[in-house]
This record gives sequence, structure tokens and C-alpha cells, in this order.
Amino acid sequence: MSQLARSVRRLFVLALSIVVSGALLAGLLLPWVGGPALVAQQSTSLLGDPPLEPIKAPPPGNTTMLAANGELITSFYQENRAPVAGEQIAEVMKQAMVAVEDARFYEHAGLDVQGTLRAVLANMAAGGVQEGGSTLTQQLVKQTLLQTADTPEERLAATEQTLGRKLREARLALSLESAYGKEELLTRYLNIVYYGQNAYGVQPAARAFFGVDAAALTLPQAALLAGLVQSPSDDDPFTDPEGATIRRNQVLTRMETQGYITPEEREAAIAAPLGIAPAPAPRRGCVEASVGPYVCDFVQKYLVQTLHLTQEQLDHGGYVIQTTLDPELQRSGDAAVLNTLPLDDSRAATFSAVEPGTGHLLALSVNRIFGYDLNDKRQESVNLNVAPSRGAGSTYKVFVAAAALARGYSTSYTQTTSDPYISRVYKENGRPYPVQNAGRYRATLDLTTALYQSSNTYFVALEDALGSVEEPVRMAERMGLYRFGPAGLSEQVIDEQRGSFTLGPDATSPLGLAGAYSTLAAGGTQCDVTPVTAVLDQHGDPLKDSHGVPVVKDDQCTPEAIPAGVANTLNQMLRKDVEPGNPGQTAPAAYVRGHQIAGKTGTAQGNVSVAFVGYTPEIAASVMVFNPKVNENVGGFGGGKGATVWHDAMAPILQARGSGEFPPADPVVVNGNIRPVPGCTTVSQCRSLLSAAGFQTTTVRVDSDKKDGELAGTSPPRGGRAVPGQLVTILISNGSNYTVPTPTPTPTVPRPPATADPPVNPPVSSGTPQQPDGGPRPPGRFPLPGR
Repeated sequence: MSQLARSVRRLFVLALSIVVSGALLAGLLLPWVGGPALVAQQSTSLLGDPPLEPIKAPPPGNTTMLAANGELITSFYQENRAPVAGEQIAEVMKQAMVAVEDARFYEHAGLDVQGTLRAVLANMAAGGVQEGGSTLTQQLVKQTLLQTADTPEERLAATEQTLGRKLREARLALSLESAYGKEELLTRYLNIVYYGQNAYGVQPAARAFFGVDAAALTLPQAALLAGLVQSPSDDDPFTDPEGATIRRNQVLTRMETQGYITPEEREAAIAAPLGIAPAPAPRRGCVEASVGPYVCDFVQKYLVQTLHLTQEQLDHGGYVIQTTLDPELQRSGDAAVLNTLPLDDSRAATFSAVEPGTGHLLALSVNRIFGYDLNDKRQESVNLNVAPSRGAGSTYKVFVAAAALARGYSTSYTQTTSDPYISRVYKENGRPYPVQNAGRYRATLDLTTALYQSSNTYFVALEDALGSVEEPVRMAERMGLYRFGPAGLSEQVIDEQRGSFTLGPDATSPLGLAGAYSTLAAGGTQCDVTPVTAVLDQHGDPLKDSHGVPVVKDDQCTPEAIPAGVANTLNQMLRKDVEPGNPGQTAPAAYVRGHQIAGKTGTAQGNVSVAFVGYTPEIAASVMVFNPKVNENVGGFGGGKGATVWHDAMAPILQARGSGEFPPADPVVVNGNIRPVPGCTTVSQCRSLLSAAGFQTTTVRVDSDKKDGELAGTSPPRGGRAVPGQLVTILISNGSNYTVPTPTPTPTVPRPPATADPPVNPPVSSGTPQQPDGGPRPPGRFPLPGR
């Protein structure tokens, strides 16, 4: 817009002010004799009663997101605002603004008839706009209406060049003057006007132009900022330093004329350079987060998707978002993942931590930069800590162990398995499902040893003993594993009876995995992951929904999601995977001396991912290493990179803060609810006796040296231990190894001497088949899979 056009527009506004002034003068013949009180009284009567709610509250400041310790993470805003109290604004700034915008501010009562007439005469004499006609209070009304407008119609009403708007502004100005003191009105004005550089208000402006707070502004700096308000773009010191200097000096001259500064102070300030030294704008959005950008991303989605706030509200609401982020743990996790894998590695290393018993999200670390530049392979906008991607391997054995303990299996429940082992229950594409161990294991293991040594064959056999995968999957659900997806996976695993569940091949959320294990650390209490403890409005009160209820609820926890005895017992079992003194353990690299740490490793098929989940009573954290784009052998096992990242992230925290101790194992769970398997001699008898003993039964045909259809035994065998409701398999011979026995020759009985009498009572047979040497025949032998 040309200078001439701007002058015409401003003169038109002043002409409208004359109309308003004329209406006032009709009732104010002696305005300067009667004084401000008389002006206010008669002006109000002429313009009508002010509205009961004269004007909306000024726009709030930026929404800020804080860590648990109060550290600023980032802000959300479109217009950079930071309202400050009057005592936080330099006095010279207030003087400069009054001098240049409303010299009679402290004398009028919202409308300045004398000032308006003087401005019109001065501008007409000059042929252009030299002085404004609106008071600071009228300008405050206009800016507030404009900047709080919610619709295009409201914005138009705040700026239209009509007599109606000027009358409305006049009425609202009088109302404000009657409600607030001059210092409050001036502070509001300083906090709302636009200075350029996206700075709305004097505090952002002081930072944007000089890198200082509003309280520290000097005379030359204050004069420059006050001069920008009339036309921020025309007098921008970044683009037109000469024009900005001229405008600043005009303000200084006004200040001298009105007695705010001496001529010497004016001359010194005019001689001073502009001294532009901008500070960076406040951090904006999660890309610019100072710490935990992926936690910030999680929080932002939580606010919108769970608490149902809009991004518009976040940008303009001036909220304070108090998060659960632990900055020390976050930075320690960041260092740990980068010590293991660099930013540009194709493999991602994630560290995800939550607080047991509350579900508070503590940290999300990954060797990536949060960002959206597709050409920078170091940047990633997908939250890899949350999104299910690769399998977590044998970390899923914990869910099978928990289901077994809950069923009544003891911690010493012993099985003997072959390697490879073929499942008796589960199939793979309709064919037998075989599984092998990764390494050499003893054939006979108890539950505790099999868990910390991570035997694949034992745990598929344990799934066989449970009879269905449903109990382990439901256990994982109750512990919170599927909180972040994949949707419908648990039902699919159950419906398809996937025996591979215990080996963790399915896409797993690293955060979901940490949350599930935190249920164990909390003694069976499952808590949904929660990243926010409070959202406060611009007044510092809890933000409420349309029903008057705070949008942030208490922690979402379910006590006894799994039995406390099961959780406490598993904690003690899993300590053996990490703490010294347990041969064959898989995660000694995670151990931090002097602390009780429980955990479990995992490695997916083909080493496309490795995982470790470790926890203390205070912190549960998972580590996963995988390529999120394609399948890639990431190298090693969960006890390597996974345990190492966990140790490096947690060691500084544990050493600085200490940690607690886990409750002891539950003796009832340790001992289990087991009873002996009864013996039987026929298939029908086995069904009857096993059912009476409280067991379920199924039949399987097996290779045996018995006749086809004969009983070959049971699994577990006669005298073995099983829990009530356990599936006991009745083994029926298929006759494959049966050999028809060779008839035993009839021995020749020597005829007694003719003189001897035959025996009166011949010996009675014992019924035991005899070998030629007179010893008993050894019993038949048959394979017993799953023992």
C-alpha cells in the first residue's frame, strides 16, 4: 500500500472519530473544565450503557509443554505470545508507548475528544497522518476484538471502517476504563499489540529484536519497539534500518517533549546504534523439542486423540501441559542408543521406559532425529518406539510362563523334550509344527531354568501342556502388550492356534512390551501408558471439558490384572536371567552391580530383531534393535545389543538414584497345585481314572513296540506331576515297532522213573514271563514326546 493510500485511510478513520466526538461535544460543552470524570460520566450517558461483558479476555500466551521436573520441552503457537505482568516491563517502555500513541492517556477516561480534534487539525495542516485519533484504550478494544475473533465475520466487524464500529469501540473503551486501572490497561495493551517478527506483545518483541526480557529494555530499545506498533512492516529494522532509526528518533523526541526524558538523554539515545540482536524464537512443535522429541510426539497425539483437544486449541489456548517425561533418563537413553548404533545406521535401536504402578511414560529414545525431511535418512517422523514393527522373540515366553503359574504349574515343573521337538497340539500350515533350540540345552529342564536359559523346545512343550495358546495370549492382553496394536492380532493368534506365540514372531510395539513387563514390576497392577499429569488453562486451573470435568483423569490402572503372587514369583525367576550366579543366563550384560534387576531377552527368527526387557521396581524399559524398512539380520541376540543399551541407559540413573527390592516369591505359586498322574492299563481305564483325578485327556497314536491299538502309556507318564485341568495325552500304539513274539518251545518233561510216583501237586506258575535265564522280561519301550 502506498504512503498516500495509507494517509487517506487514516484520515478517513479520523473523520469517523470526529463524528463520534461531535456527538460527545453536544453534551460536553466544557470538557476540559469539567475534567475526566465529567467526560466519562456524560460520554457514557450519550453512548448508552456499556455491555455487561464488555470484551473477551486478552489472547493467552503460547501453550508450553513441560517435563516432569518443570523443564520446558517445547511450545505450540501460531502467533508468538508471552504476556507478562506490569512489573516485568521496563518503565521506559511504558513511557515510550504512551508518548507516541496516547499522550493524554492518564488524563482521559477512554475517549479523548481534545486529542482527537487536535489530531485531525494537525493531520489536515500537514496533508497527511502525523497523529492518531484513537486512545490506547480504544486501540486495546480493537486489537482484542480482532485477535480473539473466532470467525471471519467477527474479524471483519473488528476492522470495518464504519461509524457503528467506532461507536462500539467507544462504548467498550468506556467500559474498560470503568473496570480497570490505567496500569492494567497499559499492560494489556503492551502485551497484545503486534511489533513484527511474529511477536505479539512486548516480551516476545524484546526477545525477537534485542534478545532481552521486557524488564531489561533500554531507552533506545524501548523507543524503537514503541515506534513499530503503528506500522511494523514499514519500519522493520531488519529490512529498513534507516526508516526504523527515523521512527525511533521520532518517539524519542515525543518523550522529550512530554517530559519523560531530558534533552541529553534524547541526544544520547539518538546517537546509539539500533543494536539489533535477536534471540531465537521459542521452540515450536516437537521437531524443535529440547528433549524427548518422540515423547513430545506421543504427548501431542495423546492430547488430540485421547483427550480430544484440537490442534487449534493447542496453538491458541495458552495451556500448560505437564508431562511425565524424565529428562535425565531420556538423555541417558539417547546416549545409550547412539553409543550402540549411529544416527545413519539402517538399524534402529529403541529404548522405551515407563513407571510401574502408574504407567507414566518416562523416556523414548531412538537413534533417529525427529523430522520430516525424506532426503535425510537420519530423520524419522514415525514413532518407532510406539509403532509395532518386528517380533520381540523369546520375551513372549514370559506370558506363557505366567499362564502356566496361574494355572498351578510350579516353578520347578519339569519336562523332557527332544531337539527338535514336534508339538503334539499345534500345527504349521496343517503339518506338524517342529521347533529347535538356538544352542545346546539339556533335554530335561524345570520351568525356572528353561525361562532364564530360554529353551524353545521346553516352552512349546509347555504350550502343549496348557492345551491351547489362548491362556498365554489372554495373559499378554491383561498385562497390556497389545495397547498399541496390531489391532486384532491377539484374536487371530488364538483362532489360528499359533504355537509359535511363545517365540514372539509377531509385530510388537516396544512401548507396549515395556508396559506389559511393568505389570510384573508393579506386582500385577496393569497401568495404561500415560504421558500427561495435568493440562492447565491460561489461568492456571485444570482444563475442563464441556461437562465441567477435568480433561486429564487419574492414572488408568487395573489392580490384580494378573495375580500378585504370579507377578512376584516371575520377578524372582527373571532376576536369574540378569544377576550373577545362574549358568546359562542370557542377559548378564544388563546387570548393574548392587541392584535387583529382572529381565528377559528375545531374538526373532532370522535375527531380524533382537530385544531385551529389563526392570527394577521403579522403572521398566524395553530395548529393540531392528530395521524398520526391510528385514535385515541385525546381528547377535537380545543379550548383546539389547542388554547393552539397557545397561548403558540405566546404569547412571540407578547409580544416582538407587533402586528398591522386589517382594519375595509367593510360596503357593512356587509349589504349584500339582498331583500325580494315575496309572492305567487300558485306554478306557485311562480316560476314566484321569478324568476322576481332574485332568483333561486326548489321544495320540505313537510309534511303539505294543500291538496296534494297545495302550503305550501317558504323557506325563504314570507317577508324573500335573496340574488340575491339564491335558494328559493317552498314547496309543500304532503297531509300527511291534514284533510278533517267537513262540516259546514247550520244555520236555523227563518221565519219572518207573519206580517213582508222579508229583501229587505240580508247581503253580507265578504268571511272570520268564527269560531263559529265569529273569523277568523287560517291559516294552516307547517315545514320550513332551516330557
